[in-house]
Amino acid sequence: MPFIDIDWLREHAAVPQGETYEQLAKDLVRVGLEEEEIHTSSVTGPIVVGYVVDATPEPQKNGKVINWCHVDVGDEYNETDADGNKVPRGIVCGAPNMRAGEKVVVTLPGAVLPGDFQIQPRKTYGHISNGMCASERELGLGTDHNGIILLSERGYSPEEYDAIKPGDDAIKLLHMDEPLLEINITPDRGYAFSYRGVAREFHNSTGAAFTDPVEALDAKVPTLAHDAKGDIEVIVDDENPIHGQVGCDRYYARTVRGFDPSAKSPAWLQHRLQRAGMRPISLAVDVTNYVMLDLGQPMHAYDLDKLCPPIVVRRAKEGEKLTTLDGKTHELSTEDLLITDSPDGERGGRILGLAGVMGGLYGEVTSETKNILLESAHFDPITIARSARRHKIPSEASRRFERGVDTALQPAAAQMAADLLTTYAGGEASATPTDYNTVTPRQTIRFRTSEVKRLTGLDLTIDRISDILEDIGCRLGGGGNGELTVAVPSWRPDITMPCDLVEEVARIEGYDTIPTTVPPVPAGNVGLTADQKRKRMVADTLAEYGLVETLTYPFVGDADYKAFSFDPEAEKPYSVEIENPLAGDRPFLRRNVLITLAQTVQRNIRRGIENVSLYEIGHVFLADPKAPAVPALPGGVKPTDEQLAALDAGLPKQPLHVAGILTGLAEDDGWLGDKRPVDWSDAVEAVRRVSDRLGADLRLAQPAEGVAVPEQWHPGRYAAVRLPDGTMVGRVGELHPRVNEALGFPAHTAAFELDLTALFDGVAYEPLQAKPISTFPPVRQDFAFTVDSGVSADQVEDAIRKAAGDDLEEIRLFDVFEGGQLGEGKKSLAYSVTFRSPSKTLTGDDTDALRAAIVESCERLGAQLRA
Repeated sequence: MPFIDIDWLREHAAVPQGETYEQLAKDLVRVGLEEEEIHTSSVTGPIVVGYVVDATPEPQKNGKVINWCHVDVGDEYNETDADGNKVPRGIVCGAPNMRAGEKVVVTLPGAVLPGDFQIQPRKTYGHISNGMCASERELGLGTDHNGIILLSERGYSPEEYDAIKPGDDAIKLLHMDEPLLEINITPDRGYAFSYRGVAREFHNSTGAAFTDPVEALDAKVPTLAHDAKGDIEVIVDDENPIHGQVGCDRYYARTVRGFDPSAKSPAWLQHRLQRAGMRPISLAVDVTNYVMLDLGQPMHAYDLDKLCPPIVVRRAKEGEKLTTLDGKTHELSTEDLLITDSPDGERGGRILGLAGVMGGLYGEVTSETKNILLESAHFDPITIARSARRHKIPSEASRRFERGVDTALQPAAAQMAADLLTTYAGGEASATPTDYNTVTPRQTIRFRTSEVKRLTGLDLTIDRISDILEDIGCRLGGGGNGELTVAVPSWRPDITMPCDLVEEVARIEGYDTIPTTVPPVPAGNVGLTADQKRKRMVADTLAEYGLVETLTYPFVGDADYKAFSFDPEAEKPYSVEIENPLAGDRPFLRRNVLITLAQTVQRNIRRGIENVSLYEIGHVFLADPKAPAVPALPGGVKPTDEQLAALDAGLPKQPLHVAGILTGLAEDDGWLGDKRPVDWSDAVEAVRRVSDRLGADLRLAQPAEGVAVPEQWHPGRYAAVRLPDGTMVGRVGELHPRVNEALGFPAHTAAFELDLTALFDGVAYEPLQAKPISTFPPVRQDFAFTVDSGVSADQVEDAIRKAAGDDLEEIRLFDVFEGGQLGEGKKSLAYSVTFRSPSKTLTGDDTDALRAAIVESCERLGAQLRA
């Protein structure tokens, strides 16, 4: 993110002399430019200027050559000889650029460098080194570690260089004592990636005077006659625009001839680039980087003598490659926008660079360049963003282009670059620049000022709103009836609609001034809805039973279908397909929760967790191939009831489901206790508990003999879950062994899934009349019936309830037994039944009568009471 230097900012805005970086951060955050960090140097002195009196090379046994140097660091810091005279310090230096007669930066004993590196005298290579000559990286000024800092190469004028004396404070000379503010820029505020933009925001925040440097530069830009020929022919040939947007709508080119290639960047320019986190390279490159940082216009400089006109801006062709300035070769895409020239008459035949991202090796400015072509262009943000990400080479230029660069800035940026180059390297800037300009004028916005109060609550006058909009660069018309015609400035491509203008007014006025309004509490229907309460009841019930809740992504694919024994081709027509899925192998939304819950169970088992009991409450998505198409509704107006109904008719149904999977041991009392593996009964118990909690009276219905069971379920351990009226609301039982094997689950893994939407709709929740608690004593008796295997426990329980009538208090199934003496096709069901009369104490005769009635009722089902 951008680094802000107060001294540089003062060139464009009247920042008070006493402004601290902490206060600057507060001023900028008020208008949305957030503070990232205030950077301060961890370097402490003494660090001074030293003059290298002599440097004697000394080859070493390891093949390395060191220099034994005597460095004058001023009378205050020089050593004292035996006679009491001040003499230069002896310092060992291994840097290849060390030489006598240079002024260098010396860190003396007691100094602390970044990384808590403390400087002390030490014996090395047979000498006592009483200090260290430092490089940029060692001081935290940059990344260059190829040699020590030579002040003669830092762009000082002869007068400035002569004024630097041994012993001068190098911390102050190199501005290491100055803090630096790093700010965070949101993607829509690309103009703030420049000092011009930040200065304007500082003005908007504090009211400090702002001077736009572009105005003075535009006044110096040469005016071309209508029929004048530019410096170089430029052709934009975009045969593959993205979303119909041409990749380059403005290309401004200007030449500087007679450039001195030996010229160095001035010290102030190098200093500013380093403060911005950039390494000075050469005057031409440094100037283009400086213009980008100051104005926000990325630029590129070419060696004019190496180019063959015309310059062609085009898309890459299949199979083309480019080696960029970082030395990496990239396979180009047909979406990449290229800058090319035309050697041997082949138009656009040679690639110069990836437009707006990075230049190529050919055509770059070198130490022999005398004539320069300055490129100042505007590229399509989407094109640049895709190229930078595709090739993984984000650059300072691409960061600005992908956020939107000012379409009117190109001539002024080229003028600033030309002025700097001619000032510090001689030469002459051309008076006939080339300006390929097909920028479409932006439409004005009709803006009702009343929208500000409606959307934000800020009650501002029309004059105040107009002042704010003009302050951010808008040109206004109208206003008599509260409606303005707003022409948005060219540097704000993010402002396209009236709501954007409302946001700007609120931002400049101050978000903290927006009134806080507590919404009124509605008279009724507060809190959770009935279905929300029931959903929580289901979650609480399953958690109390010992299951752990989880959430899964609702995405499935062929592998998931096959693992659950679904036919993918049969499922897909009824599944919702995602146009841009997170994972290419899971492009569909689930039709049941079990299929995605199984992924989490599978992951836990693979990580060594043997006993896994999970549940999930979530939506499923049921597509209807015969559903009408979803209509496209107009924006900005409330849809009619008919339009909403048509919208709902085209959307897939999304009922709420709950599902659970239980694996491993259901009971484990320790190494000396009992262990019982999970089976179908554990899943059934979970469903029964949900049923009891909701008062749903759910029934389990096993398929009749010969009726097919869904392939996901064990054919003999499966039941449909139904409401009393027969409506099916779920499934419960054990997963098929084939499914367990495919998923890596243990045998007898149990599962259930309930349609909560159907369940909630199918249960009538009416106020209950509480019955008085009987004060008479209970009578408990056990019944064990032998029945055919096809008779369900629910059927026997219903028979007991009907026979016992009002005297029945509780009935509980406590044992199921098959095999042994019962014979094939039989099972034993044992119930514990509690009788309690609401009006009297039950006698033995009463109990006998109830028992006889129960036996008689159950015999109608073919049940026989066991002795």
